[in-house]
Amino acid sequence: MRIVHLILTSRFAGSERHALELAAAQAADHDVTVVLRRAGTASRADAIAHRVDPRVKVEVVGNLFTAWQARRVLRRLRPDVAHAHLSGGCRALHGLDVPGCLRVATLHIHYKPRQHDALDGLIAIAPWQLDSIPAPLRAQTVQIDNWTLPRPASDGARARLRAGHGIDDGTFVVGALGRVEPGKGLDVLVEAFKRAQLPDARLVIVGQGKAWKTVREQAGPEVLMPGFAEHPQDWLAAFDGFVSAARREPFGLVLLEAMQAGLPIVATASDGARHLASKLQEPLVPIDDAAALAKALQRMHAAGQCRLAYPMDAFRIESKLVQIEAFYRDGLARLRGA
Repeated sequence: MRIVHLILTSRFAGSERHALELAAAQAADHDVTVVLRRAGTASRADAIAHRVDPRVKVEVVGNLFTAWQARRVLRRLRPDVAHAHLSGGCRALHGLDVPGCLRVATLHIHYKPRQHDALDGLIAIAPWQLDSIPAPLRAQTVQIDNWTLPRPASDGARARLRAGHGIDDGTFVVGALGRVEPGKGLDVLVEAFKRAQLPDARLVIVGQGKAWKTVREQAGPEVLMPGFAEHPQDWLAAFDGFVSAARREPFGLVLLEAMQAGLPIVATASDGARHLASKLQEPLVPIDDAAALAKALQRMHAAGQCRLAYPMDAFRIESKLVQIEAFYRDGLARLRGA
């Protein structure tokens, strides 16, 4: 099967990780190409191109008229499946006239009529997304959970990162990881951490984004904000507890990563966290409630530095590959009238 993934964003984050991991895994049995925007190929840590598996082919399109250029690539490659990720990829599939090509997208955020209505099928990453999809398209939609790959931390990562930032072994590190944007609720986390007044504790927020400067100013110098992490698993090893204070979290891929690292987790009741609630071992916290979040942080801190065992078998990529390929084949059979 010839599969093309369209990842027309500029910076690497959870959705881009999902798409690249899927492309790499599919390349073991299929002819797989990713189409990248030139901005995603820059020489910087949070670019995308240097993370593409060597087995996956790469096509690069410009930063202007990106959707039009991506359609030209698809007409040349004539794939069986064109799989879009996020808004730019979806726009590229509108008006695509490649006979027999199945046009699908993953709902990394939520259903948007202007992006998704014209497509042949959708993959929802969480059940809550299905409710907003109109019935005809919902009949061509499948729900498949996100996954995480086991990524061991670098040797000595915990000690190295903590020592490098003046954090001793006995300090309880409360950590957050991901895009620093308003939807992640990091402003509430900073306020909750101040209210909690945890002894011998440090808050670390790893990531970058449009709200970074605002959160930095609110947090003050006692909160460590090292920016984008090339190897986030190293920071997860350095944490003693993980917090998602999100106002909006479609699935919570970072929650799976924290579970993989065995971290105690405090999470707000976002859509994604509610989907994973039965696995998280702690009650969810109301969104935008700094007082409740502070109490949850106090409970996590009181339990001490520990690692937990989470049931991860349901979140491995192997079973998801089978489901996604079945979704492709069903869509192709429907499209080709088989």
